[in-house]
Amino acid sequence: MNEGRPIEVLLVEDDQGDILLTREAFELNKVRNRLHVVNDGEQAMAFLRQEDGYADVPRPDLVLLDLNLPRMSGLEVLAEVKADAALRTIPVVVLTTSEAEEDILHSYRLHANAYVTKPVDFEQFIRVVRQIDNFFVTVVKLPIPGNRL
Repeated sequence: MNEGRPIEVLLVEDDQGDILLTREAFELNKVRNRLHVVNDGEQAMAFLRQEDGYADVPRPDLVLLDLNLPRMSGLEVLAEVKADAALRTIPVVVLTTSEAEEDILHSYRLHANAYVTKPVDFEQFIRVVRQIDNFFVTVVKLPIPGNRL
């Protein structure tokens, strides 16, 4: 369990509607987590590496990653995160509209922690985001930021 401190969640998403829905799902859940949002893959890497204007941001405990991103795809972000010794322990949940088997397999080959297809229905989308949040906030034991193996 991750009690005692808020969970830092990085949402990597370029669709403003999905960003609003995700924010709403987090607010409805009433947990003490903090949602940070970037809109493309390059921003995601800068945030994760605390570079280019992101020097003071917290290290995320969880990344929610869309695959279809401008400037750098979600699969490229996933590959970089999991290849980086300083970042690879951060759980990455692919949260995307793609149901393509090739995207699912590629994501897991790159060591995604989960692959979730975004529902189109508003209530189902809220429920899915809430379930992801509940799982990683209340069930999973996350590494303490700064601890390296």
